[in-house]
Amino acid sequence: MPNTPTPHNAAKEGEIAKTVLMPGDPLRAKFIAETYLTDAVCFNQVRNMLGFTGTYQGKRVSVMGGGMGIPSVGIYTYELFHFYGVESVIRIGSAGMLSQSLKLRDIVAGVSCYTNSNFGAQYGFQGNVAPCCSWTLLKAAMEAGERVGQIPVPGPIYSSDIFYDQSGNGAALEQLGVLAVEMEAAALYLNAARAGKNALCLCTISDNPKTGEELTAEERQNTFTKMMEIALEIA
Repeated sequence: MPNTPTPHNAAKEGEIAKTVLMPGDPLRAKFIAETYLTDAVCFNQVRNMLGFTGTYQGKRVSVMGGGMGIPSVGIYTYELFHFYGVESVIRIGSAGMLSQSLKLRDIVAGVSCYTNSNFGAQYGFQGNVAPCCSWTLLKAAMEAGERVGQIPVPGPIYSSDIFYDQSGNGAALEQLGVLAVEMEAAALYLNAARAGKNALCLCTISDNPKTGEELTAEERQNTFTKMMEIALEIA
C-alpha cells in the first residue's frame, strides 16, 4: 500500500478493519472504542481525527471520526476505500429532523440522499444526483434494530453543504418525504459507489429546526448508544 500512511491518516497497512464506523465527532469515536471495543488500539491522531481498532463480540472493527461536512468525509472515506482496503463504512451521526412525524432520539437510516453539493460532478455526473446506501447494510441494520430494541426509520435524507442555511428548502424537502438533514452522507455514498464498496448512514435525531428542540453537545457525543449498538451489530 504505497499510499499509506496519508497526510490525514497515520495508520499503517493492516491496522484498520474491513468495516469502519464513522461518527463525525472524533470524541464519539473515542467513546465507542472505550465503551464497546476490547483491546482497542488508536491508529490515528493526525489533526485530532481519532481512529481506533478493536474487537466487538469477536469481530474486528474500526471506528474513526470523519469531521463535519462533505469535503472532510470525502477525504477520509476515499482513503479508507482506496488505500486501506476498507469494504464498508457505516456513518453514525446526528441529524436535524425534517419530517415532523419523527421525534428526538429517533434513528434514521438513509436509503437515498438528496444533496445541494457538487461533489458528484467529479464522477462525470452533471445535474442532480441522489446516491443510495448499500441494501445489504440497510437490511442488516433493520434486523439489528429489532434485536437492540429500536428499529431505524428508513427513508431519504438530505446532505447539505450549509449548516446555517438561508434557503428555506426544509419545507419543500419535508413535502417530498425527506426525513432529516445532515452534512456527510452524500460524499460517503458517492465514494462507496465509485469504489464498489458498501456504505450506510445511520443518524440519531438531535434537533428539530422547526421548533428549536435540541440535545446538548455532550448528549450527542455520549448518549446515542442504540445507534452505536446497531452499527456494531452489523459491522
